[in-house]
Amino acid sequence: MNDFRSYLELSKNTYQEHFGLDFEQFAIGQVFHHRPGLTISQQDNADEALDTINNAQLHYDAHYASKTEWKCCLGVSTLTLQRVLGMASKTFARKESIIHFEDIAMTRPVFGADTLYARSTITGKEDHNDLLGTLSVKTEGVNQKGEVVASIAYTMRIYKSGRHPFEEKRGYKRKTLPEKFASHRTLADGSFMEEIGLYFEDLEPNESYVHLPGKTFSREECQKHALRSIELSPQYANTHYAKEFHEGKLLVQESFVLSVLTALSTRTFDRVVANLGWKNIKMHSKMWEGETLYARSKILDKRESKSRPTQGIMHVETEGKNQDGQLICTYERFFLIYKKGCGPYESAGY
Repeated sequence: MNDFRSYLELSKNTYQEHFGLDFEQFAIGQVFHHRPGLTISQQDNADEALDTINNAQLHYDAHYASKTEWKCCLGVSTLTLQRVLGMASKTFARKESIIHFEDIAMTRPVFGADTLYARSTITGKEDHNDLLGTLSVKTEGVNQKGEVVASIAYTMRIYKSGRHPFEEKRGYKRKTLPEKFASHRTLADGSFMEEIGLYFEDLEPNESYVHLPGKTFSREECQKHALRSIELSPQYANTHYAKEFHEGKLLVQESFVLSVLTALSTRTFDRVVANLGWKNIKMHSKMWEGETLYARSKILDKRESKSRPTQGIMHVETEGKNQDGQLICTYERFFLIYKKGCGPYESAGY
């Protein structure tokens, strides 16, 4: 049992996602297991090498790699570094910045199809002022076999209780919340496992959830998603057309907006088994490149599944607004979600 929570209560039955722990909640010797994990593909590996102008052919020339001791393309170390630190971000989401990497050790090779997990140990803690403290952390990357593939020692500045910009600058006040909002559970050995999402029993009609952070649409991804959808309409990908008719901005494909809006809600609804469908989908305003989408969901109804005793069915309304508060999209969604004590979590190491 611990008092770690990943939500703020904005008003009665309205909660905002607010991940990470305050400086005061960390202690030297704490161990955190970060979830979810991430499976690395060879395409991820090649993209990282080429995007960073990495000229080591070992990462993307399979014929060359077959002649080496590795026998296949070796994972790019900097890809492992980024993924492992990214996976730790829910526990350390209230950091101001990383200020020092003391040591980065790659202890085992990583290959395409490996699944990586992250585990962090707090090795040092220093108080500085009433705004920030400093944490020393060792984060290890662990593969699907339980082998440590990377060890990263680094120092970060992290906000103290109530001083994160979401709380201080927006006037949010922390309240004691029920255990269903716990961001971690305590394991038998005293370490902490990150919790992801709420169960069927935890979600109640008339509750609202503000999903943060939002998602900013870049020009490149607008083009990529439109082109990969075989979308021929020029307003989504043709910059010349956009310059002539839309003041230089690309329109975000409506199906991409709906996809992102749905995905933004998955932190609260992460226990989802499958989507059953959407209805009443309305595009109230256009979404343009460079704009940011924010999501908010309200539980309309819930019921037991007649055919799946381990699951329930949620009926949820979600709305998306841009950075200026302009309503972009609304929809209703039905999805299956696990009940407490059910699902593959224990067997999958969650």
